[in-house]
Amino acid sequence: MKNLVIIPTYNELDNIRPMIDKVFSLSEKFDLLVIDDGSPDGTASVVKEKQQEYPGQLHLIERQGKLGLGTAYLTGFQWALKHGYDYIFEMDCDFSHNPDDLVRLLNAAQEGADLVIGSRYITGVNVVNWPMKRVLLSYYASAYVRLVTGMPVRDATAGFVCYSSNLLRSIDLDKIKMKGYGFQVEMKYTAWKLKFKVTEVPIIFTERTFGASKMSKGIFREALFGVLGLRFRKITPRTNA
Repeated sequence: MKNLVIIPTYNELDNIRPMIDKVFSLSEKFDLLVIDDGSPDGTASVVKEKQQEYPGQLHLIERQGKLGLGTAYLTGFQWALKHGYDYIFEMDCDFSHNPDDLVRLLNAAQEGADLVIGSRYITGVNVVNWPMKRVLLSYYASAYVRLVTGMPVRDATAGFVCYSSNLLRSIDLDKIKMKGYGFQVEMKYTAWKLKFKVTEVPIIFTERTFGASKMSKGIFREALFGVLGLRFRKITPRTNA
């Protein structure tokens, strides 16, 4: 089985080197694709340097400008399918997602799940170092998604997930429109509507130590109003899947 971790980056100089080393130290084998949106701090240069240390395992796509989280992952999904990966993971670069949990997500996928969600809320609230206002915002955002869409997922905005290649091939990725955290909801909703098996695995989410959060009011508004439209969208599998 071939496993690929996709990490979008923008100004992650302090985190990218230790993250790369950590992923390649895990007990299971994961390749890593970094998608950098023109980081002015030299994040991509570090990836190129580390490619000499991990030839054939560490890959880089450089894009010009900040094009959005969703488009970065969609680019990564297409790349992963083209190169024959079986399980494809989304993960942040800032260690808010513990790389050790990649193995747990992989195990759940190998047990038959097509979408495995590293969930902050499946066993209560497992968030460290967030202000209460942000915890409540995130928690009730997922509750809002459940209410509007009927999707039985506790952490609908989670960004730490594993997809089977079978699932990604069945989704018409050209029809995925949201670019921020709404992208995470849209992908989960699409998988659920297509009747793929969705599983949540509890994780502990820890706020970043280095670098700046990429959350913005625009991203939040897109998720808020974009979710309303999901309920009325017809979801069909890609015809040539």
